[in-house]
Amino acid sequence: MSDQIPMTREGYARLKKEIERLENEVMPPILERLANARAEGDLRENAEYHGARESQGLVQAKINDLKSRLGRALIIDPSTVPHDEIRFGARIVIEDIEEEETMTYTLVGAGDDDPEEGRILCTCPLALGLLGKKVGEIAEVKVPAGLIKYKILEISYDI
Repeated sequence: MSDQIPMTREGYARLKKEIERLENEVMPPILERLANARAEGDLRENAEYHGARESQGLVQAKINDLKSRLGRALIIDPSTVPHDEIRFGARIVIEDIEEEETMTYTLVGAGDDDPEEGRILCTCPLALGLLGKKVGEIAEVKVPAGLIKYKILEISYDI
């Protein structure tokens, strides 16, 4: 699974839609700016040309990254995973044992993540440390500062 990227059909569709937006809405004006700047002649000191080239490179890199993700997509239906343990699609409530702080997360795939909303990638270090755990178990997650212990309080699936 290290090379594959788990995601839902919806997440896959969102990434595909973003590629289409970048290719059909964002890139054409950049290419037009580039053509207009080229028409002005000397490119060595043409700031508009260099700015357009930089924009083109950034957008193309984003398109390439999204296409790479789609090419490695592993479509998962959360309704098919065991619901008594933490898996892709789980909504979990955990407690940081040392800090006595409770957090709620949903483990999602590419295209569905939104850390501010508690939707974290199932491939991030925290999620990887929690996968396979059941309610009541303790998960030890390695972080640069050491080891954090989490108690699994709840597991649910929105299916």
